[in-house]
Amino acid sequence: MYDAIVVGARCAGSPTAMLLARKGYRVLLLDKATFPSDILSTHYIQQAGIARLKRWGLLERLTASSCPPISTGTFDFGPFALTGVPPQANGIAEAYCPRRTVLDKILVDAAVAAGAELREGFTVQEVLMDDQRVTGIRGRARGGSSVTEQARIVIGADGRHSLVARTVQAPTYNEKPTLGCCYYTYWSDIPMEGFEIYPRDYRIMVAFPTNDGLVCILVAWPHAEFRAFRADIEGNYLKTLELVPKLAERVRSGKREERFVGTADLTNFFRKPYGSGWALVGDAGYHKDPSTAQGITDAFRDAELLTEALDSGLTERRPLEETLADYERQRNETVMPIYELTCQLASFEPPPPQMRQLFAALQGNQEQTNRYFGTIAGTVSVPEFFSPENIQRIMAAAGVRALPTKSAD
Repeated sequence: MYDAIVVGARCAGSPTAMLLARKGYRVLLLDKATFPSDILSTHYIQQAGIARLKRWGLLERLTASSCPPISTGTFDFGPFALTGVPPQANGIAEAYCPRRTVLDKILVDAAVAAGAELREGFTVQEVLMDDQRVTGIRGRARGGSSVTEQARIVIGADGRHSLVARTVQAPTYNEKPTLGCCYYTYWSDIPMEGFEIYPRDYRIMVAFPTNDGLVCILVAWPHAEFRAFRADIEGNYLKTLELVPKLAERVRSGKREERFVGTADLTNFFRKPYGSGWALVGDAGYHKDPSTAQGITDAFRDAELLTEALDSGLTERRPLEETLADYERQRNETVMPIYELTCQLASFEPPPPQMRQLFAALQGNQEQTNRYFGTIAGTVSVPEFFSPENIQRIMAAAGVRALPTKSAD
């Protein structure tokens, strides 16, 4: 019997398996894919995620992969742009946007090196239960016969359509409707150092450098337009870029290297991430629109939180249910402000007058601009930055009077 079976070996599952194995647990790590392989992804790892890679001893492998560091970003609103550097996270100033063929292979290899048993190309067909308790899985490798494996706990790191979550009927809460859809592809011969974000009315474009000298450019629209956009993906993609002539010109000078990749399946929800014999981590337990690019960083954080909770429970230092309840509470307390901000940004609604005034007031105020970038990076508290006191400081420095908020009207 295994101590833990982890279903899903990408950016939530592999770190969880690695951290548990490093603590001496017998871990089985399963994935239907083989590695390296690609997957739909925002790519972006915020500074806090990079700090965890460094703590795990994996950052050097990432920096050696030809993925360039990103230390600056630009929000171009049309009439003006803000360029900033988010505050550091545990001494880490840079973010990275690695291809998932690179990142996931690093993580899988680290899990195996720590002692986890990896089975690639393995499809989990069933999550086994005895009464109301999860006891293991049944599945098979490609071309192989069905096998059954038992474990003290089965961890679903198998994404937002998690088989583990469906089997145990994990309760969902704080749901919000699907807000956006997006497509991206990769371009060569487009110089770029930091990330660039171009919000326009009911559209947003994001560009960032990734491995092998390529630039990934993503275009997003409201969910209601997905079918119309999909009717001519390339034409609508390029037409949207024309909303930013200088970006469109750079793209025309480059070369598209890969096919378009996209989705309209950008649900927003929390799930209860634990129960009798099971736990959820990463997108299986909490998923949101990619507009703030938090997914990979959140997965790394939750892998650590879950590992510590399981270690305390499995060693009987504390009751397992109690430690897993703490895992859920810590996760929710940490992510709720950025979850709300993410859903607000993903609505594609033009910013209200108060927000437009705030962005305008940030011009020339580099310290506060950097702090605003930090709200997206997760290195500055969202409630603290948007508090009335801080907004008043920003407006006073700009010599303008803040417009009243809706609650004040």
